[in-house]
Amino acid sequence: MYDRSVRDQTLALVAQGRSLHSVSKQTGISRFAIRSWQTRIEPLSRTTECPRCERVPRPPEAATAYAYLLGLYLGDGCLSRQPQRRGFALRIACADAWPGLIVACREAVKAVRPTNSVCIIQREGCVMVTSYSHHWPCLFPQHGPGKKHERPIVLEAWQQQIVDAHPWEFLRGLIHSDGCRITNWTTRKVGGERKRYEYPRYFFTNMSADIIRLYTDTLDAVGVEWKPARQSRKAENISVARKSSVALMDQHIGPKY
Repeated sequence: MYDRSVRDQTLALVAQGRSLHSVSKQTGISRFAIRSWQTRIEPLSRTTECPRCERVPRPPEAATAYAYLLGLYLGDGCLSRQPQRRGFALRIACADAWPGLIVACREAVKAVRPTNSVCIIQREGCVMVTSYSHHWPCLFPQHGPGKKHERPIVLEAWQQQIVDAHPWEFLRGLIHSDGCRITNWTTRKVGGERKRYEYPRYFFTNMSADIIRLYTDTLDAVGVEWKPARQSRKAENISVARKSSVALMDQHIGPKY
């Protein structure tokens, strides 16, 4: 008997378009078993609870985890329909360089959908934290055709209420996906001698004007001063450099790990 995580990881390989033969050869699991999972595994989750599908819709109970996951999704996440499973896959890209981020992302996904398993799919230089459910579009109604920066991204009222209640978790998710904390340096002449000064700075870069607005509106709400920085390609770059604001960001977010 194989546990659910093994089945999820195996079906994720099939979902990449690979043949049952190649997946069977890699995993050591028979093609018959994999084929049976394709038809049987999805009904196991059809009765899972979804707060947005109830007669009176309500927000997720794990509001703190959801605020963080929403930030990750808007930055480096996507939903894709899985015809074999008659459901959706939530995928969040996390760089291999930040193992703590991968763990935090998995924990947030599991907290928001505790009855659904979470698996890791390795890619070059990153992993895709992946979870399958019929209900991911209910929880992320920003899902739609095309790239995020090519369509409107607007939070629903219940999502905005969560962001208002947990702004730092939302900002943390955005920074962990499309942001960074770096150390800048400059030189100044002091007493005729040129000295080097270093100072920390936060950047957030995204091609969606709507996502940038969500980020800056939330910065305003928590009292962080920001300004546009030099644009990169078609993306807009937001900088937080004032000492007091960086200290506030460090207190609640800090560098990736």
